[in-house]
Amino acid sequence: MVEKPKFADAPSNQAIVGRYILTPRIFELLAKTKPGAGGEIQLTDGIKALLKEEKVCGYTFEGKRYDVGDKFGMLQATVELALKRGDLGPPFRAYLKGLAL
Repeated sequence: MVEKPKFADAPSNQAIVGRYILTPRIFELLAKTKPGAGGEIQLTDGIKALLKEEKVCGYTFEGKRYDVGDKFGMLQATVELALKRGDLGPPFRAYLKGLAL
């Protein structure tokens, strides 16, 4: 696990997308973790320490990932997912078509 690696330094094409179920031990390890990328204490550093003590599992999913921590990504997710809904899709699609762009 590498926190926000540069593209050329990324060890794989996998990503951690920010949903975790961890044991309470992570809090003790984070309290001992030194600041990393961006001068912040990184959860990934805590998870690496946790891996030395216990099993940590991941799940690889297929599908589209939206970066909702980014303003544009949040807009993309909102529009695309709203259009897929049976209750919101038709009226929202009509609204978008009616915009003077």
